[in-house]
Amino acid sequence: MAGAARFVWLMSAAATVLYAPVLAVSLTISPPQLTARSWLFLIGTGILQAGYFLFLQWSYRAGDLSAVYPIGRGSGALLAAVGGIVILGERPGPATLAGIVLGAPGRRPGQGTGSPAAGRGAARTAISPAAIGFALVTGLFIATYTVWDKVAVTTVGNPPLLQGYASVLGMAVMLAPAALADRARLRQTWHRYRRQAVGAGLLSPLAYILVLIAMTFTSVAAVAPAREVSVLFGVVLGRRLLGEGGLARRLAGGAAIVIGVIAVAVG
Repeated sequence: MAGAARFVWLMSAAATVLYAPVLAVSLTISPPQLTARSWLFLIGTGILQAGYFLFLQWSYRAGDLSAVYPIGRGSGALLAAVGGIVILGERPGPATLAGIVLGAPGRRPGQGTGSPAAGRGAARTAISPAAIGFALVTGLFIATYTVWDKVAVTTVGNPPLLQGYASVLGMAVMLAPAALADRARLRQTWHRYRRQAVGAGLLSPLAYILVLIAMTFTSVAAVAPAREVSVLFGVVLGRRLLGEGGLARRLAGGAAIVIGVIAVAVG
């Protein structure tokens, strides 16, 4: 678990540095009017995003990427859409509701994978209960920070760029004690995975800032399921890069997600 914290800290630290000039220009051009409530939502998103990334990393350690990623993302989309309806009072149409139900489940847990466990040389024939548990908690964090940030960029009025930056800065601050406790291993992690950390630090915040912009004028029930097209890429990458099995079954689940997204768009 310490290894996951080190990588997530490196990713969030890289993102904090990469996006600092962009944020500085944005705040100079259009200074926001921040209230005490604004700061509460800025701090809260960092805590929620840190929990999300840690449980996502732990789920990857316990199960195949192409198995746990659809479970986490699918359950997160479903719970976020429900949160938008129950908490925010959104009223999606019948087609949107059908798309949420169809797209959210993704891949059912418990199907065999037949893939080798990365780095351990042993075959995993089924996703473990621990992997399912970590993936579902990941989904809970996804739903929570999605609804939280929807309120932040609409009701509270925080700029999407600032809200997105607060999430990576918050993660960097929260995980610093754990990551910096063992400087030698942190350096090893950086030397081994620096390209991945910088790449994730560049792309992950950018993707989420675009989501935040979309949520300023679109309901959570529409945006959350639409994000799950990434599940298809997770399934394919799990097969191509990691040699994971069960591609046909997992692609079928991914296809259900895409159909669900189309239904959401139509609705």
